Amino acid sequence: MHSHHQHLIAVDIASLRPTQISVGLAEVAEKRAQWQQLAPRERQQSLMHHWFPAVLGPGRDYYIIDHHHLGRALHEESVEQGWVMLLKDMSWLEPAVFWRTMEFHQWAHPYGEHGQRCDFSAIPPDVTGLRDDPYRSLVGFVRNAGGFAKDAAPFAEFLWADYFRPHIQRGQLGHDREQAVQEAIRLARLPEARYLPGWSGTHHD
Repeated sequence: MHSHHQHLIAVDIASLRPTQISVGLAEVAEKRAQWQQLAPRERQQSLMHHWFPAVLGPGRDYYIIDHHHLGRALHEESVEQGWVMLLKDMSWLEPAVFWRTMEFHQWAHPYGEHGQRCDFSAIPPDVTGLRDDPYRSLVGFVRNAGGFAKDAAPFAEFLWADYFRPHIQRGQLGHDREQAVQEAIRLARLPEARYLPGWSGTHHD
């Protein structure tokens, strides 16, 4: 097994640039709780293992294309440094061309916390600006409960969030999470959801 560690670059978490607008803050809270359980030595190991895949963009900033929840959690836990793995240098591109290219590669997702398409300028400049989409958290809980299979497709979970949005009320997510998750698992297995990545329901032909 070839070790990647020699390619990791130490970076300040506060300087990481997101490539999406929203996260599920309930998932961020879970990641914080997991981090708090780790002993100091385990924390260093964990940071090395959970490096951020990134693209070097305008201003020579690192634009992370995954692990936004972790980045936000680490920042809230006052962790100053993390590791990035550089996938591509596009720092020489004009910002407009950079963002179009990022989206072409499925490395950016400019959709807001209500599922609405936004301008690239709405993507926050750092992890503290990521907005809460409670449906994004719901998707994480449903996936962990086996409601659908994890899919490697970029932004698969945003599609699932949009599927749940019209069916489950925002208020219910806050005050009765367990019931909301059970209802969402039922919805996740319906034939109507079969277009979604990782769907594992049953066809009623």
